[in-house]
Amino acid sequence: MSAPSDPATAASQAPAPAAASAAASSSSGLTFKLHPLVIVNVSDHHTRVKAQAACSGDSSSSSGAAAGQPPRVFGCVIGVQRGRTVEIFNSFELVLDPVSGTLDRAFLEKKQELYKKVFPDFYVLGWYSTGSDVQDTDMQIHKALMDVNESPVYLLLNPAINLSQKDLPVTIYESELHVIDGSPQLIFVRSNYTIETVEAERISVDHVAHLKPSDGGSAATQLAAHLTGIHSAIKMLNSRVRVIHQYLVSMQKGDIPVDNSLLRQVSSLVRRLPAMESQKFQDDFLMEYNDTLLMTYLAMFTNCSSTMNELVEKINTSYERPATRRGGRGAFM
Repeated sequence: MSAPSDPATAASQAPAPAAASAAASSSSGLTFKLHPLVIVNVSDHHTRVKAQAACSGDSSSSSGAAAGQPPRVFGCVIGVQRGRTVEIFNSFELVLDPVSGTLDRAFLEKKQELYKKVFPDFYVLGWYSTGSDVQDTDMQIHKALMDVNESPVYLLLNPAINLSQKDLPVTIYESELHVIDGSPQLIFVRSNYTIETVEAERISVDHVAHLKPSDGGSAATQLAAHLTGIHSAIKMLNSRVRVIHQYLVSMQKGDIPVDNSLLRQVSSLVRRLPAMESQKFQDDFLMEYNDTLLMTYLAMFTNCSSTMNELVEKINTSYERPATRRGGRGAFM
């Protein structure tokens, strides 16, 4: 299910085509199982960084992406390894120095410590990045993570949209030592993988799939439709306020007779509006607005956590078995 791409790259220079062809697939014999949560995390990471770069007017990210190219993101993948089977459950982001291209060790160690408290059975299996192909600098990051895992895996997500491609744009690489031009070099080799899901992930993926527009993406999404409705309402309100303003101006100039009953209605409407010119009103309004948003977010998180806990309890009760094979998955739940 991996996307086709050049599977080999050297640490200091691109390998010769013959070497790349010889190392097209891994010979380690490992079986990789990838969970959808990892793909969602990497995609979300890339989307956020790309949106932030677009808002700041800077097309390059901390990873040193070229101008006009989407920014690259980096992170670690975590999971468990049982014998020859490697199962990737989750991921977290990494901080990369934009000048030297080195990893922030303090941030990585802190993340490892936090994940160990929640998922004690999970270990750092490797790292991830985005791009259409392996870069020369990727081997430097790969070697830097070898003190955490002596044989890390590299997950590459291609964010470019290819409508003709049926497989997932995800490739998993391992590193192997090959003799190239008479000298040993560490290169990337592509490995096969399968998608492994648990019940909670299947429900989440199904929910996300139903949010996609039914006509293939040409129609506005639910959020766009909601914002369009708000825009139309504001536009209508603005046009009606303009009509009232023009009427009052014409009445003041004497173009139309004075209607005291209508003036009383306009005066009553204007008095309902708050005195928005006051600085105290602005401060109080922003404070109350922020408090309301915070309470809304907390209520949403609490509701989601409660729903998820109930779902996990039901799934654990339904799929509870003697602990051997399902040990790692139980820790994930």
